[in-house]
Amino acid sequence: MSLVFMGLMILSRIFEIILVFRTHVLDFSPWEVFGFSLFRDLGWVLYFLGLLFILHFILSLFSSKIARILLQVTLTVFILLHLGLVFYFMKTLVPLGKDLFAYSSADLFRTISASGQLNSITIGLMSILVLFIFGLLFLGTRFFNFRLKTLLIMTSVHFAALLVVTFWPSKRDSEVNETRNNIQLNKSRFLAEQAFEHVMYGGEFYFDFYLRGTNEDLQVQKEYTNDEYPFLHKNDYPDVLSPFFDSLTQAPDIVFLLMESFGKAYSGKDAYLGSFTPFLDSLEQHSLVWTNALSSTGRTFGLLPAVFGGLPFGEKGFLELNQEYPYHNSLLSVLRENGYETRFFIGTDSNFDNEAGFLNYQGMDQIIDESSFPAHFIKAPTNSGFSWGYTDKDLMTYGIETLPVPRNAPQVRIFQTLTSHDPYLVPEREAYQQKLMDHLRKYLQLGSDQIQEHLAYEDIYMTVLYADDAVKLFFEEYRKRPEFANTIFVITGDHRLPEIPMASRLDRFHVPLMIYSPMLKRGDYFKGVTSHYEITPSLLALLENQKLLTLPEEVIWQGQVLDTARNFQSLIAMPLMRNKNQLMEYIHGEYFLSDGQVFLISDGLNIDPIDDGNVLNQLNGEFEEFKNKNSYMVQTGKLLPVKSSQ
Repeated sequence: MSLVFMGLMILSRIFEIILVFRTHVLDFSPWEVFGFSLFRDLGWVLYFLGLLFILHFILSLFSSKIARILLQVTLTVFILLHLGLVFYFMKTLVPLGKDLFAYSSADLFRTISASGQLNSITIGLMSILVLFIFGLLFLGTRFFNFRLKTLLIMTSVHFAALLVVTFWPSKRDSEVNETRNNIQLNKSRFLAEQAFEHVMYGGEFYFDFYLRGTNEDLQVQKEYTNDEYPFLHKNDYPDVLSPFFDSLTQAPDIVFLLMESFGKAYSGKDAYLGSFTPFLDSLEQHSLVWTNALSSTGRTFGLLPAVFGGLPFGEKGFLELNQEYPYHNSLLSVLRENGYETRFFIGTDSNFDNEAGFLNYQGMDQIIDESSFPAHFIKAPTNSGFSWGYTDKDLMTYGIETLPVPRNAPQVRIFQTLTSHDPYLVPEREAYQQKLMDHLRKYLQLGSDQIQEHLAYEDIYMTVLYADDAVKLFFEEYRKRPEFANTIFVITGDHRLPEIPMASRLDRFHVPLMIYSPMLKRGDYFKGVTSHYEITPSLLALLENQKLLTLPEEVIWQGQVLDTARNFQSLIAMPLMRNKNQLMEYIHGEYFLSDGQVFLISDGLNIDPIDDGNVLNQLNGEFEEFKNKNSYMVQTGKLLPVKSSQ
């Protein structure tokens, strides 16, 4: 049965390589990853079978029949799960890890239902596959009928091979291309190791001391005021935005457009895949644009805490602390204390990822989600019978319809889009297929070969074009409103989508970020590295400097301020969380720490591996300091003293 199992695992690797390379456009060949992939598979299979051999041997002393049946069942289930992980990877190009344990059962059900992968056909095929694998393993016991001496020799060779693979010297992986590295991973081994780490070491621990990292090379030299609240510091942020604005005579409205799955790779100036956001491209010409902007997480769960407060992650993202949030404030709560009204609009269930809980904590005046839409709006297309909610155009239309006229106070209005999300389906499909072809030929002026490469992701690019059209519709309608002239618009993406191969480990965090306003003196492009963390401190410093509000003396923002340098530089320090439960990256200045490796960042957020022990030690120390403070915050709830906001 082990021989049959090994054969099936080799076939599954061949199947995976063929499937991935037929589904995705990659800049390397299958042969460049096939050999090392098999080597990794061999190590895992030998280890797994070695463990099973010990268990099987013990059980067989009591009943060889029961031992054989249990072995058949175990190997069948393992192969089925492994193939499921392969299919998941084929679709997302990201291996499933311990982030699996960070989502609620309701969120997982919504995600699987929306994908359309679980239906009667797939369940039927799965049942046939189970019988087929179970039957092959049974036939293996009949076909490979070896003598005891042969079995002993094979077992010895097995364990010898395991020792060789385990202790084979290997160079520390410094692969820049995350997709290539992910393909080479054995998907079941990755999940098993992540699950073991989560179960054994998943708890949060802290030491009761802090090794303050230096911030002399950052934009803001923060003065921390209380070791009992390790994120607390004096509110002393420079105003970097006022030079670009006319004098503000009254408190402006602030409108956020938070775009689902909008990565810099396919939006805006210098998008290396070509820009699929023609309207936003035109708006860039009249906006403040940061070309090297970062999200704080590789998924949507980190969007609201980062943009509106630069808040720490907790164990699984700050939103997962919703059962008992540590006392904190945010851009939203500070502005509400200064007379602003706050409104939030989304086309799906606002409880997904616990967003509604976070927003209610900030004291939102209005939350519009899918439960609020009138009956004449039709939900987004679906291929499974389950829809995430309403399309971006309907979100913009209905959201603007519900805005108060006239308004009685300055406003914060947040629109969070949805359509550019798996399963990537747009209304008016035929019209957008034609729009995509016209865009590829006329706007991007691509040749036939390049067009075919882009059409491998036809559905995805159509949703990006659709979302861009929704933003165009939004501005066409919003310009008609009297408050438009006194409004600041902040537009950014939550993360780069993973289904199109990423150029590097940092690419998933590279997002568009722009500020548009009729009150801007001029538009400009900036190359200073910045992030979602810098939005709140910068906007508040602008309004305070214009004498339009009063701020607390002490704050907890992790960010610096938006870097308005026109030449590339990096003066920020921040952790990055790939997925829930996966806190593996850290940036300080032009150095990027990822999974124990150091990279040098250059313009365009390109990265190159470097070998510098001093830099590695420094970044590891700072990263551990953040994790320590983060864990302390989770266990003690000490983020912001109540008195500091009163």
